[in-house]
Amino acid sequence: MVSVCPIATIHAPAERVWSFLSDPSNYALWWDAQTRSIMPQGPAQPGQKIYAETTVLGKQWRVIVIVEKVIKVERKVDVATMLPFGITVRNHITCGSLDNGDSQVSFG
Repeated sequence: MVSVCPIATIHAPAERVWSFLSDPSNYALWWDAQTRSIMPQGPAQPGQKIYAETTVLGKQWRVIVIVEKVIKVERKVDVATMLPFGITVRNHITCGSLDNGDSQVSFG
């Protein structure tokens, strides 16, 4: 089992960053895939499915992301990502406030 958790500091208030992160229509702006559809549309919600495609080695691959849990007050989203070859990855996206007004985002 491999566990990684990239962390980034964003020079914006956590509320603003959270509004971006909690909207699956923005995901194609920061992941290496093109969103094809979101069912149902709208902010991240449990059971929501995001269908996407990515290109690796010149081949298109289907990716399905299922939102498992959203905790708005803690600014957390848990997702399960289904990749080719039966690989499933569980990620936790969090957004916290820093003392200087910036945000810290983790994805792991």
